[in-house]
Amino acid sequence: MELAHSLLLNEEVYNQLGEFQKAEFIFEWLQFLEKLLPVTSRADIRENQKKLVEQLTSLLNNSPGPPTRRLVAKNLAVLYSTGDTFSVYQTIDKCNELIRSKDDSPSYLPTKLAAVVCLGYLYKKLGRILGNSFTDTVGNVLKAMKNAESQGRYEIMLSLQNILNGLGAAAIPCHRDIYKAARSCLTDRSMAVRCAAAKCLLELQNEAVFMWSTDLDSVVTLCFKSFEGSNYDVRLAVAKLLGTVLARALTSKQTTASARHNFRRISLEEVMELLGTGFLRGSCGFLRASGDMLKGTSSVSRDVRVGVTQAYVVFVSTLGAQWLERNYSAFLSHILDLVSQSHPKVIQSQMDAIGCRRCVSFILRATVGGLLGEKAQIAAAKEICQAIWKLKKVVDTAMSDNNLETRISTTDVTASQHVLVCALQELGSLIHGLGTTAAPLLQDSSTGVLEAVISVILHPSISVRLTAAWCLRCIAVALPYYVSLLLDRCIERLSALKSSPEGVTGYSFAVAALLGAVKHCPLGIPHGKGKVIMTVAEDLLCSASQNSRISLQRTQAGWLLIAALMTLGPAVVQHHLPRMLLLWKCIFPSCPKDLETEKTRGDSFTWQVTLEGRAGALCAIKSFVSHCAGLLTDEVVQRLLPPLPSAVDLLTQLSSIYKSYGNSLKTPSTVYRHKLYELLAVLPPKTYEGSFCAVLKELVADLTVPDSQIDASTFLLPPLCHENDLLLLGPLLQETDHRFIEEQLLLGNSIAGGSLEYDPYSIYEKVAKGDSVPKPLPPVLSVISAATRLFGVMFSHVAESHRLQVLEQLLNSIKQTKGSRQQIVQLNVVSAFSTSLKHLANCKGSLGPEEVRRSALAVVMGALESNNPLLRCAAAECLARLAQVVSDSAFTAGLAQVSFDKLKSARDVVSRTGHSLALGCLYRYLGGIGSTQHLNACVGILYTLSQDSTSPDVQAWALHSLALIVDLAGPLYHVHVEPTLSLVLMLLLTVPPAYTEVHQSLGRCLNALITTLGPELQGSSTTVSALRTSCLLGCAVMQDNPDCLVQAQAISCLQQLHMFAPRHVNLSSLVSCLCVNLCSSYLLLRRAVVACLRQLVQREAAEVSEYAVALVKESREDFTPDVNIREIGLEGALLGLLDKELDQRLCQDIKETLTHMLTSMAVEKLSFWLKLCKDVLAASADFNTVASVDTTQEEETAKVDDGSVLTSDSDERFHPFSNPRWSTRVFAAECVCKIISQCENAGSAHFDITLAQERKQRDSRDDFLVLHLADLIRMAFMAATDHSDQLRLSGLQTLLIVVRKFAAVPEPEFPGHVILEQYQANVGAALRPAFAPETPPDVTAKACQVCSAWIASGVVSDLNDLRRVHQLLVSSLVKVQAGKEAQSQQYNESTSTMEILAVLKAWAEVYIVAVERQKNQSDAHNHCLKVGNSAEESYKGVTSSTSGLLDLVQADLGILSKLWLSALQDFALLTLPSEYALQLPAEGGTFYTAETIENARPHYYNSWALILYATALWLTSTGFIVVDPDEGVTNLSRPVTPTTMCQDSSTRPLVKSPEDVNTDRFHLILGIAVEFLCSPRSDAAMENIIACLRALQALFDVPWPRSKIGGDQELGVELLNVLHRLILTRESPDIQLAALEVVRLILFAAQEHVKEKRRSAEVDDGAAEKETLPEFGEGKDTGGLVPGKSLVFATLELCVCILVRQLPQLNPKLTCSPAVQSGKHLLLSEDGSRLVAVALVILSDVPAICSPEGSVSVLPTILYLIIGVLKETAVKLRDGQLPLTVAASLQALKGLLSSPMARAEKSRTAWTDLLRSALVTVLDCWDQVGGLLQELDEVSLLTAITVFIMSTSPEVTTVECLQKRCIEKFKITLDSKDPLVQCKCYQLLHSIFQHPNKTVSYPYIHSLAPSIVGKLQETEKAKPENAAELQVIQEGIKVVTALMATAEEEHRAHLVACLLPILISFLLDENALASATKSAKNLHEFALQNLMQIGPQYSSVFKKLMASSPTMKARLESAVKGNQESVKVKTAKHAKNPGKSSSIQLKTNFL
Repeated sequence: MELAHSLLLNEEVYNQLGEFQKAEFIFEWLQFLEKLLPVTSRADIRENQKKLVEQLTSLLNNSPGPPTRRLVAKNLAVLYSTGDTFSVYQTIDKCNELIRSKDDSPSYLPTKLAAVVCLGYLYKKLGRILGNSFTDTVGNVLKAMKNAESQGRYEIMLSLQNILNGLGAAAIPCHRDIYKAARSCLTDRSMAVRCAAAKCLLELQNEAVFMWSTDLDSVVTLCFKSFEGSNYDVRLAVAKLLGTVLARALTSKQTTASARHNFRRISLEEVMELLGTGFLRGSCGFLRASGDMLKGTSSVSRDVRVGVTQAYVVFVSTLGAQWLERNYSAFLSHILDLVSQSHPKVIQSQMDAIGCRRCVSFILRATVGGLLGEKAQIAAAKEICQAIWKLKKVVDTAMSDNNLETRISTTDVTASQHVLVCALQELGSLIHGLGTTAAPLLQDSSTGVLEAVISVILHPSISVRLTAAWCLRCIAVALPYYVSLLLDRCIERLSALKSSPEGVTGYSFAVAALLGAVKHCPLGIPHGKGKVIMTVAEDLLCSASQNSRISLQRTQAGWLLIAALMTLGPAVVQHHLPRMLLLWKCIFPSCPKDLETEKTRGDSFTWQVTLEGRAGALCAIKSFVSHCAGLLTDEVVQRLLPPLPSAVDLLTQLSSIYKSYGNSLKTPSTVYRHKLYELLAVLPPKTYEGSFCAVLKELVADLTVPDSQIDASTFLLPPLCHENDLLLLGPLLQETDHRFIEEQLLLGNSIAGGSLEYDPYSIYEKVAKGDSVPKPLPPVLSVISAATRLFGVMFSHVAESHRLQVLEQLLNSIKQTKGSRQQIVQLNVVSAFSTSLKHLANCKGSLGPEEVRRSALAVVMGALESNNPLLRCAAAECLARLAQVVSDSAFTAGLAQVSFDKLKSARDVVSRTGHSLALGCLYRYLGGIGSTQHLNACVGILYTLSQDSTSPDVQAWALHSLALIVDLAGPLYHVHVEPTLSLVLMLLLTVPPAYTEVHQSLGRCLNALITTLGPELQGSSTTVSALRTSCLLGCAVMQDNPDCLVQAQAISCLQQLHMFAPRHVNLSSLVSCLCVNLCSSYLLLRRAVVACLRQLVQREAAEVSEYAVALVKESREDFTPDVNIREIGLEGALLGLLDKELDQRLCQDIKETLTHMLTSMAVEKLSFWLKLCKDVLAASADFNTVASVDTTQEEETAKVDDGSVLTSDSDERFHPFSNPRWSTRVFAAECVCKIISQCENAGSAHFDITLAQERKQRDSRDDFLVLHLADLIRMAFMAATDHSDQLRLSGLQTLLIVVRKFAAVPEPEFPGHVILEQYQANVGAALRPAFAPETPPDVTAKACQVCSAWIASGVVSDLNDLRRVHQLLVSSLVKVQAGKEAQSQQYNESTSTMEILAVLKAWAEVYIVAVERQKNQSDAHNHCLKVGNSAEESYKGVTSSTSGLLDLVQADLGILSKLWLSALQDFALLTLPSEYALQLPAEGGTFYTAETIENARPHYYNSWALILYATALWLTSTGFIVVDPDEGVTNLSRPVTPTTMCQDSSTRPLVKSPEDVNTDRFHLILGIAVEFLCSPRSDAAMENIIACLRALQALFDVPWPRSKIGGDQELGVELLNVLHRLILTRESPDIQLAALEVVRLILFAAQEHVKEKRRSAEVDDGAAEKETLPEFGEGKDTGGLVPGKSLVFATLELCVCILVRQLPQLNPKLTCSPAVQSGKHLLLSEDGSRLVAVALVILSDVPAICSPEGSVSVLPTILYLIIGVLKETAVKLRDGQLPLTVAASLQALKGLLSSPMARAEKSRTAWTDLLRSALVTVLDCWDQVGGLLQELDEVSLLTAITVFIMSTSPEVTTVECLQKRCIEKFKITLDSKDPLVQCKCYQLLHSIFQHPNKTVSYPYIHSLAPSIVGKLQETEKAKPENAAELQVIQEGIKVVTALMATAEEEHRAHLVACLLPILISFLLDENALASATKSAKNLHEFALQNLMQIGPQYSSVFKKLMASSPTMKARLESAVKGNQESVKVKTAKHAKNPGKSSSIQLKTNFL
């Protein structure tokens, strides 16, 4: 194929190809040429033009297929328009010649058609350049049309459309001729020709004035005629024409041309009149009343009415939204008038009325719902209200006449019903769509929406009453605030009007509808309402028999209310279950005898009431079973069963009752049947096994002797067909935008579709789509569908023998009926049998023996050859299920053989289509095709059938079947892929475009083939690339197809290709194709486009976006998308589409696509995305008049109230989004949150303004979020203050995120302030409305969260500013104090729980932050005191704000602490296991009610942790001392502590001691914490765990709780085990550190306890002998520790766990394994080091809680771990610092060695031994290392040795061998080359030399002092180079000085004599001092100072020395003089600087 890519056709290659390859090759070349010509230079084109024209025109003679001829024409046109035009006339003449040719043979037809197409494109492209030649051409073409067949007419119409398009006004001379021709085509028998004619006329009306002036009437009539017998596409095309022409007529201006045409302006009324005529009278003309009109039969065919309906919509859409707003009232009154009594013919039968109502509803929905923005919709709703009020007055006047007879017969009343139904439905839908933004509409008393709706609840017509109830339901769903109010009002009216039939039914409908709305309102209704409704229902049922006039209504109403009540779910229903079961039991006779007596007694009226009542009861039970499955315990099921047999008995008697009492019982008995079947279908079949036979008999009768002669296939079968197969049946069964009205055409003439009045019980059920009304079918039909469903359930449960009888009976009944009736029976039987096979397959049952299979097969095979294509589809699916259930390969092969044989012999379309589909479906449920033999046979037959050009139907079905087979065969199909692909391509290139169904099947085939090839398509071999090219070719052909569904197929094929072989799909052309179709009028095409986009943007979002914009910039003339991509990019276009689109699935896809684009591009295109979101959110700002706050006036605003912020924004600039809906705005707000989180992942510059500004200056293209903070705040503010509650929630969430993310960003211009500070007023203003009294609780709860985050963030430091937000929380607290009783009764009680807990949680957060800040301040304060006074002032400034925050909270702490405790106690009760349910308080907790316990739980789970922490902090701050006076003294009013929970007041102690109250509180907090930490769910939030641990820390921070835990060892061990488990399961270092802190405190508590016991024992036994003291601490006398009981053991376990996790080498088991190499040092992370350090500190504290023996048991472990850590982590760091772990281990070692246990007499010897061993281990560390010495830190080990020497008793370290080794180490270290190490070594020796015990220090002095002095003497020669060396010398001198002090008298002189010369050698004379280095100067000063001190101290030695060395004396004197001089100079400058030496301390002071 690559050879086809050249400018001229490669004829050499072309001639070598076969017939079919030629067509492919040509198409590939033409495609390439189409892309190449526009980009080729003009010169090149002129050079080759002659040859090219020859090649292209020669193709015309080659009888090209439809796609090829279109491409030839396009290329010729482009060639002439870019090259020379001189030969164009020859080409035109040639085409005309071809068209004139007399050859009529089919083989010549493609050539003629190609010539026609060619002319069209030439004129379209070249237009007026072609001068006058067009008149001949048009004449020629029109002449050819006279005897053309349908393909010719089709192409001629399209060609004329192109010619008109190209010539524009120049074509006026031909307009009339073309118009005539198109008129005849518009009523052509071929639908494709009608579509083409409509397109042609649409083009014509652009210039032909007469079409919308003089000939307007005839155009309109013509369109009506065209609608007759039309299909969906024709209706779409003609409606577009009609709507456009009428819109044009209405808006056209008077022109000079039109003045000549005696033109008259047409008014809106006249246009409406014209359309109305079509709607009301159809196409039979205006005046000519045909015969059937006189006869009174309505002759308007439905397709005309549906077509006109679509034309109305096009008409309004063309005129646009603004026009509709201006003319809405005229439009509304006209539309409603269509169903009013002024046209009685239209609504004479119920079916017609229902059909017309649907059309009217559709017009209103599509125009008002689809075009208008929210403001305009509110205005429209007001208009509708006015209309309802007017009609209400008519009804009232008609009803005012009291005479009953006249009242009923008033035609006005009945006739107004349809108008009311339409008005109410539209009103309901409008408000439903507006959601909470409709609040102003309902609050507007002048309109009185609710009054209007409620006033018509009493209308005499039942359909009006039902629709009014439905409308109330819509209002309730949209505005949950009204649910309770409306319920109350309706219940109250229901009770008041108990004796009016209309009142009872109307208001019961309303209550039922409102109850159905509750499940859509997350906030629910108060629990008590259920009780009220149950009482009303019982009352109605009990009083039904009192008054015969209304007994029917009361019975129905009572059961309806009960049935609706069931939808509230188990929580409500369980309280009313006993009463309902009692009513259920009483409604049916208790034994068969009673039923007999009933039959003899009643009359037709009583039977009517009885049946109505029993049907209601069945319905209520069904509702119970389906909505409260949780309550269906065995016991309840047992109570449900008894009435069932009698219900079934009544079913069997119905026919005889109906015979006795006549026709009035027909409907009630049908309804009863229907309801019983429905109930049995949802009950478990086991429950009514006994009645199987009776019920089956009735079912068979219902299915085979149906009452109705209605063909119900269209609603029974589609659910039973496979969704893929339904595609065969054309667009009617597919989802379209017009499904709502098109459905009627589907259902045949005898039935118009469902409507609410057929089944009032559907009013509370869930609807398929949000706002559309439920559409139950008439009872006669719904009985059949219920019967088929029940048959399905029962057939799979009856015995196999019984099955055979049933099937045979069904088969006989099919045979016995004839004609249309036979088809109906067959249809019912197949539906029922198919359902039963589905059930059998689901429960893996078997069908039964051979005979049953045979009968089953007979049923299916009969249907497979039915005339009804839908039945054939269902039969094929049934066959597949049959094969699945029998699951026997021989049987399946037999089935296939039957179809093979049939297909070989049959010639009729029906059996060929049926059996070919059967082959495709057969293996559908058998896991695919396994046999190659079967596959080959199928493929062979289907190939043949798919080429049968005589019948497009056969082709379509065969190809569809082939597609199924390709899918099912999987890899087996590979051998057939090439031939199949060639077949598909050949057909694509040859099948005429009018046969769309064939093209759609071809598309499915291609899709299946691409899926089968899968990733292989990426390959590079020649075969693969050939296959790939073929696939792409096929897609290209389908993309050019005029049918939208075929284009959708093309897009999904390309999507598949892009998934498998992304490099080979041309993305830019694909994206352009997607953009063009983004706003197609076909739903399925839009879905395909968005689904494809969704896949593309997951990989290549940026490219897709760029291509879309680039495409618009090139802006070819044929590309005009309805969306403005140029301004707002593809993203904006998608957002706009999301706003207009009504299809849920499509909206979901658009959202996902946008989310993918956002995640991959938001950071790069930040400004663009933020502007998009801002435009969407700001477009609604005029609705709320909200504007941004000017931040510069912050000071003034602070003084004014926040209200002044809401200044109006009068800026009326153009918005890319006009009035987006609230749901789109919510999505935009969610996008803002996503953008913030994307930026968070992208880098810190987004949250750091200094960095952002720097980088922005460097590269202006960079963009950072922090620079858009003002926009973020403004968007959050706009959203948070909207009318829509969902948007307010999203806005508050955005605000919360902004506050959290930006709280810490500093403001560079004002140091000490943060950037958010300037937005205080905005935040305050955004939060204030959320605390208004009528705000829903969920919004208030969210706002509380924002408040606490804002206060806690520390953005605002000034208390006065904080007060504004703080005040909001205070106001909420007041509301909370009123308790759960005082909460508003609008919503469910659990919502007040939610709000209360949100408030308490917010306060808890603020309190926690206040306490933490104060703690940090006091730490800082202590630090300041250490540093000195300089920081005092700054500190005072800061404290004022933090302690201020604490003061703010302090005021309410008293109340808060009580509320917190109550909430915790509630939470504790709610977490009890279910077995304690009976012990819970009956009235509920403090903040929840017993009935709403389940709904309240999540709210407690959400907020308990922070409340727990706050409570613990509060109790800590009071030190557990405060007990409320009222709590201690009086009997408690509320259960405050768990211990009082289950006692009643008499047994409760009257006065609780403070100790008891405190103990209860302590256990409450501890209990909740431990319960949670024991098993935190895997999804438990980190914050909760940390808050819990912090609460425990706070608790053990004070002595009293510590004494509790210290004294109760079991409790301590339990807690440690819980913490151990937590550390094992949670990796987070924060959690682990917090847990260790709790462990430390528990250990501390135990230490305190042990100390206390020891102290008291010593005091008590003061006189006694010390030996007899009992041993306190663990391990008692034996030293044994019991795991599980021992605190020490638990602590050790936990510490080991932490240490081994961080340093696996510590585990002796692991050390042996090769995985862990010992000696290799790990550098731990910072967190890891902190964990290890804390664990070591805990370890060193353990011996303190042991007895001496116990301490001996644990010491080895502890020493091993501490020294292990030291060994593993003692690594040199660059700056000579100690690693944190080393510091900790040395600290722990010191703590351990100085433990009193080391000296206690019982443990002393053991300790000594162990400590010596430990010292050996430390010394061994040196020797082990060997080669790795460079890494190990000698200083740490030396320090450890020094710690041993200094902290243990002398006998440990004075053992000679140990002492020798220690001295050895010091010697080595002294010789170190590293000055830092030397220096440290001197410091350590300094401390050892000063050890008080001479036995310890002397050996070291003897061994090491000489070498120190020696080293110092050496330094006389080598002066120090740097500070480090200087420090070494200074430390050395200090050591010697210290030695002098400790030395005995006789050695001292010797030492001084050594030291002085060294010191004096460091002195410099004045000259040298000036030029000396800094370190030499420092050394000079240091030496001088030391000399000054030593001289006086040891004066005798000093003098002797001086005398003996005059040089020394001279040096000293000159230095002293120089020093005095410099001192004088310095004192003149500032006070004397204290000597350097004082500030040098030991770096890590372990000793």
